[in-house]
Amino acid sequence: MSAPTRRRSPPATLSLKHAFEVEQARRDAERHAREEAERRQQEEDLARSEQLYDAVIGDPAFLARHGLTVDWRRYTVIVESETFRIRAYFEAGKASVTVGDKRHVAATGAAAPVKREEADSVADALRLMAQFLADEIH
Repeated sequence: MSAPTRRRSPPATLSLKHAFEVEQARRDAERHAREEAERRQQEEDLARSEQLYDAVIGDPAFLARHGLTVDWRRYTVIVESETFRIRAYFEAGKASVTVGDKRHVAATGAAAPVKREEADSVADALRLMAQFLADEIH
């Protein structure tokens, strides 16, 4: 039996260069998919914060009657009075809703969170803000 003959060069489809290019293309596609998913999530979070802001400012007379101001900053809706701050921050499809006491802001530089809960929807975030507001306004 004779020894098999060896080829001097491998077939064109089997090469380090080709495998490298395939791997680079795969990684680029994965990176692009992650970036696109993150962009869509950020758009969704922004839209949710805008929806919540619109719901909160819907009755200016109510806000004025209770001495409340409302601010919106990208993913965050803030309802404030002289003594407390309620904040809803949207990230990764959820809202983190906190209430903090502003009476001790001078010492810490920020309203210290007293309560924090998570919400899965704009309606849930609005409900939590209303609960926290009811707790603060006796």
